[in-house]
Amino acid sequence: MAASLVRFVRGGFSRTLNLVNRSPCLVQARSEATESKPTVRPKDPVTHSQLAVFGEYVAEMLPKYVQQVQVTCYNELEVMIHPDGVVPVLTFLRDHTNAQFRNMIDLTAVDIPTRPNRFEIVYNLLSLRYNSRIRLKTYTDELTPVDSAVSIHNAANWYEREVWDMYGVFFANHPDLRRILTDYGFEGHPFRKDFPLSGYVEVRYDDEVKRVVAEPVELAQEFRKFDLNSPWEVFPAHREAKAPELPAGDKTADK
Repeated sequence: MAASLVRFVRGGFSRTLNLVNRSPCLVQARSEATESKPTVRPKDPVTHSQLAVFGEYVAEMLPKYVQQVQVTCYNELEVMIHPDGVVPVLTFLRDHTNAQFRNMIDLTAVDIPTRPNRFEIVYNLLSLRYNSRIRLKTYTDELTPVDSAVSIHNAANWYEREVWDMYGVFFANHPDLRRILTDYGFEGHPFRKDFPLSGYVEVRYDDEVKRVVAEPVELAQEFRKFDLNSPWEVFPAHREAKAPELPAGDKTADK
């Protein structure tokens, strides 16, 4: 009796699954889910106009700090500000009723050594209330500090530590500005354009002291030759010798 009941339940369950799988609504839903959608935002003149108006409004409200406002071709609002306006502008965008950019999505930097202020600090903000994004940009050099944004957005804590570690940008009034990605005693900042690809030090485990030690990088002379030619041209000895060609009328090779 129990075995027949189990077979009945299994058979009914399998028939139900077959009916569900053959359902036209489910097949249509699956086909719609697998359709590819473009990731590039289409050009929307209405959205572009609204962002431009809001950017002008922010510039009018904070003329002391806002230096330039632009909307990119992908409908992204960018506001360039003076370094002294990091805290006031972030506070305005967070607390203003028409903004409410309460989420800091990212904080990063860009190194352009040809500029007097070589570092460009980028703040990406999100407003869940209006489902909108904004990008703030400011600038600094190797010695001038930038005000920390931790007092406005707690998420800026680790972001600023990362920028300090990778680029060497100092953030004033940061509660705990330490390296976060590199090891203790690391020299230099890896994301700077003038930082060598091989670095300044290398680490290895020393059996005598029973710990990992850091030593200056020692490269063999052949690794210091950076040639753009093909490796087969740099080392011609590895090429196989080409067999001599016989004249067209010579038949000695057949013998």
